[in-house]
Amino acid sequence: METGAYREAYAAHVRRKVLAVVALIVAVGVVALFAIQAGSSGMTLGEVVRALAGGGEGAEHLIVWNIRLPRVLAAIVAGAGLSVAGAVMQGVLRNPLASPFTLGISQGAAFGAALAIIGFGAGVTGSAAFGIVSISNVWSVAGFAFAGAMTATLAVVAISHTRGAAPETMVLAGVALGALFSAGTTLLQYFAEDTQVAAVVYWTFGDLGRASWRDLGLMAATVVICGAYFVWHRWDYNALETGAESAHGLGVDVGRVRLSGMFVASFVTAVVVAFLGIIGFIGLVGPHLVRRLVGDDHRYLLPASAAAGALLLLVADTLGRTLIAPVVLPVGAITSFLGAPLFLYLLVKRRSPA
Repeated sequence: METGAYREAYAAHVRRKVLAVVALIVAVGVVALFAIQAGSSGMTLGEVVRALAGGGEGAEHLIVWNIRLPRVLAAIVAGAGLSVAGAVMQGVLRNPLASPFTLGISQGAAFGAALAIIGFGAGVTGSAAFGIVSISNVWSVAGFAFAGAMTATLAVVAISHTRGAAPETMVLAGVALGALFSAGTTLLQYFAEDTQVAAVVYWTFGDLGRASWRDLGLMAATVVICGAYFVWHRWDYNALETGAESAHGLGVDVGRVRLSGMFVASFVTAVVVAFLGIIGFIGLVGPHLVRRLVGDDHRYLLPASAAAGALLLLVADTLGRTLIAPVVLPVGAITSFLGAPLFLYLLVKRRSPA
């Protein structure tokens, strides 16, 4: 084959990947509009568009801007952040099962939230007997959850650093710490009052509706800044795909790239989980889903994972709000119901990446 033919084949190869990323982004936009429109208010798509443009009646404007839009944007930001974090973790550890949930980060956040609610009485109000439980001091719970997630991260990084940052060590340390934090959460619940236990369970369900505009701004800033860091190091992650020795031969500081990638990915996860609660499987399934479309090249894998994660969480939250409306199902349960069979399907149908 001549050089020109090689170039044309490579250009077509790149176009397919770019089109896949663009298609995912367009799908996120379409599903986001539908998610804003779906609900018990009975708004039409035209009314939603008018409200987004600043028009519409007072009730429509209130529903869109104060209820629906923050929730939809939270799904996009959180889904993108968790999925990109999962893609980076799987890449730097070269382990397809690596994700914020499987590495103990989510369990650390859950322990931190339980400690704030049970150990420090972080604003639990209502009565579990009447089905009314809420957390008034959400910033305190979010702060403790963030501290728990980062404690798990630092512990995994520290343990791995003593063993030369081996990927196997990170994964095993994450599994062990996840079990430890889960045991700690169970013990706290055992000695807690009924309203405190109910509040902990409520927090761990995961809820996109609890994010305010200020919370959304903090999450978005974190995801954008950390996402830019990942894109900056995309070639390092590509080099790691060839193996640690090959990457080292290409001039990559394998230990530094692996540890920094893990830390930044865990930081994204900690911020999202602290504000929204436990949302499983997005960081695991999202990257695997798009690898079938764009392969392992992080130039395309990172944006595709972000779009896929946003799309998955949007679909899960919309289903949770509409399946048995007006009851809103917890999004964490929906993502697990959707993610587990989807991940099993991907494992069964797994083939060589594009």
